[in-house]
Amino acid sequence: MATGDDVRDNVKKYYGSRLESSCDLQTSATSCSLPCRPPPRSVTDALSLVHPEVTKRFFGCGLPFPSKLDGCRVLDLGSGSGRDCYAFSKLVGPTGHVTGIDMTDELITASRQYIEYHQRKFGYEEPNVTFVKGYMEKLIEAGIPRDSMDVVISNCVICLCPDKKNVLQQAYDVLKEGGELYFSDMYASCVIPDHMKQDPVLWGEGMSGSLFWKDLISLAQEVGFSSPHLVSATHIEVHSSELKAKAGDIRYASGTYRLFKLPKRPAMSGANVTYKGTVAEFPDQLDFDSSNSFKKDVAVEVNGEMAAILQSSRFSSDFKIQMFEKHDSSSVSAQCCHLDPFLLADKRGSSVKQCSKTGK
Repeated sequence: MATGDDVRDNVKKYYGSRLESSCDLQTSATSCSLPCRPPPRSVTDALSLVHPEVTKRFFGCGLPFPSKLDGCRVLDLGSGSGRDCYAFSKLVGPTGHVTGIDMTDELITASRQYIEYHQRKFGYEEPNVTFVKGYMEKLIEAGIPRDSMDVVISNCVICLCPDKKNVLQQAYDVLKEGGELYFSDMYASCVIPDHMKQDPVLWGEGMSGSLFWKDLISLAQEVGFSSPHLVSATHIEVHSSELKAKAGDIRYASGTYRLFKLPKRPAMSGANVTYKGTVAEFPDQLDFDSSNSFKKDVAVEVNGEMAAILQSSRFSSDFKIQMFEKHDSSSVSAQCCHLDPFLLADKRGSSVKQCSKTGK
């Protein structure tokens, strides 16, 4: 099996020099995980303001843009060309800050070239974006302080790293209490066999490193995160007949999940929660994930973990929370079907065949 260093070196070459644009990829992984509802105007506007050359070399597979980001400190794992970082730069505003970390020299150099351009474009007195060379499984070593980030995002790059548990652990460590990891990635319908992990192209396309989606649940809990919450999903189609043959019966999907770093305290009881309608652009209803939506002024019963998320995260001021007296004993296993990206993609009939940025 290829070592972690071998995989990193291969991915650096694949994305640093071999691929000129997202449409050079041999899967539809660069096509977005379709959200439950159209993205808010602020997100589409922010993306439209990103320099075209930055967008051209974007290789992500989703739209990992959570709501309520004004003033937040955001870290982008595997920032690549910087597309998401610059969009987040607009969304967090002049009082927020965005850090992008990437291991590829070519992409770090390219992304830094547009810092001043976007500062002027957004009308900021000072730039609020920083790009750091480093590995997402070694964030502390790269100089990212512990307990410093409100939101960590990632767009289809964790599948390129062989040590996924350490990636999640490092993300957990740099998040503030109540912070969240909101990320899109490629997932497999089963555990990837070892023989596929020898192929450099399969690694570069994310196919060798895609996590079996059920393993995300156990990894998140081992690290200390809340249970994952599935936001959106899309089937990924493999264009190359050669890669299709190598994958065999394995299917792939793009899934966007959110995980929260909850306070270390005893499990909370369930609660009735009422959304106040105070999150910008969501005055009537806040879609938390694919199975939880909160309408304004309508009380909803939630389990203890969801109550803890709403009470400890940046959304705490947006909800009225009335705790129950009894302890909540619900388990994530009973809700496992809600976390299946293939099931959600099937339900929504979502499968993308074209490059999301050029329409080719």
